[in-house]
Amino acid sequence: MNTPSDSHGQAQEVFQTFYQEHLGVIYRYVYSKVGNREEAEDLCAQIFMKAARSMKAERGQQSMQKWLFQVARTTIADYWRNYYRASTSSLEALLDEGWEGPAEPALAEINESPVEKAHALLRLLPEHYREVLRCRFLLNLSVKETAQKLGLTEANVKVLQFRALKRAAELDVTIF
Repeated sequence: MNTPSDSHGQAQEVFQTFYQEHLGVIYRYVYSKVGNREEAEDLCAQIFMKAARSMKAERGQQSMQKWLFQVARTTIADYWRNYYRASTSSLEALLDEGWEGPAEPALAEINESPVEKAHALLRLLPEHYREVLRCRFLLNLSVKETAQKLGLTEANVKVLQFRALKRAAELDVTIF
């Protein structure tokens, strides 16, 4: 006859086996969604804690795995919901607390339109970078179309685009 302690021990063994079989795949899934080792480990702990509380042994193996992934999806969704839930402050409240507006008045007084800024930024880039960005973003060409137009490989277009955007970002900080 099984005593309550025997059934509890069996349940622990079943869960431990389930945990060991699924930890790797759940961790990889969670890590792919959050991109941070510590956060992925914490979320995996939460997922398996939820699983331990409501696991039903009568489910089949495949059903349990689907259920575990559903627990993982909802846990990740909750994580991102909380992550992006930022407190908002009204402008009046900030001013009441002594905030004086933008630190540099020059930044607040820029009258150039975004198009003018983009053209000014493009003029500062080397010709090959300028052409790639012009084709990709002003002419709205695909990587393949840009490669054909400029006589380059698609891989080369991707590299030039990356480098051009990186250089533009560096220039943007210094000129605007």
